[in-house]
Amino acid sequence: MKKAHLFVTLKKTVLDPQGATILAALKNQGNSAVEEVRQGKFFELQLKEGLNTEAAKGEVERLAREVFTNPVIEEYRYEIVG
Repeated sequence: MKKAHLFVTLKKTVLDPQGATILAALKNQGNSAVEEVRQGKFFELQLKEGLNTEAAKGEVERLAREVFTNPVIEEYRYEIVG
């Protein structure tokens, strides 16, 4: 059965206050190896049985654009697995 892993992140041009807060917490704990943190969302989609790879990609693309992201401030990438 195919699954899709969908990663949604803020565009690089959009400020990420949550990422900045996480970075500050890391630095306060003595973690100096991390220079930047950008937070995002991860979705695992179980796809319908029998869907071929091209149809799966098309469906995930459509859902990513129409449902899972705000195209003004977010971007996405995905992978089809299985």
